[in-house]
Amino acid sequence: MGGKALALIIAAFSGLTMALQGSLNSALGKIIGLLEATFVVHIVGAIITAVMILVFKMGDTNLVKFFSAPWYIYLGGLLSVVIVYAVARSIPVVGVAPATTAIIVGQILTAGLIDHLGLFGLNRIPFTWHRVLGGLLLAGGAWLILFRE
Repeated sequence: MGGKALALIIAAFSGLTMALQGSLNSALGKIIGLLEATFVVHIVGAIITAVMILVFKMGDTNLVKFFSAPWYIYLGGLLSVVIVYAVARSIPVVGVAPATTAIIVGQILTAGLIDHLGLFGLNRIPFTWHRVLGGLLLAGGAWLILFRE
């Protein structure tokens, strides 16, 4: 299996876990509150990651380079809180499939812009008419999924 195929399978698996995570976080939010659930989810994730790095010696052991990264790179932590909260907030209102569809449309549009501009040191991938058409088709499919009779 080629590297690109494996990467796409891993990405699809990530999508599967995101739908599960959003559902679980929403359920936890109903019990302890949404902001509290967001906090707990990040604490659990931090503990598991710390064990993986410190106990099982997984990772690249580059934590010593922490201060060499540009400050804006760490906004990912802030975005993680926003993402977990927003997903857990939206799923109980519209359902898992419509919320996930809206998330994917937002991701695709943002990803296309990031690729086109080559932001954050990533390779520049022009936003061609094929990609525009794909985005429009995806948005149309999202509308069909979100449409209620």
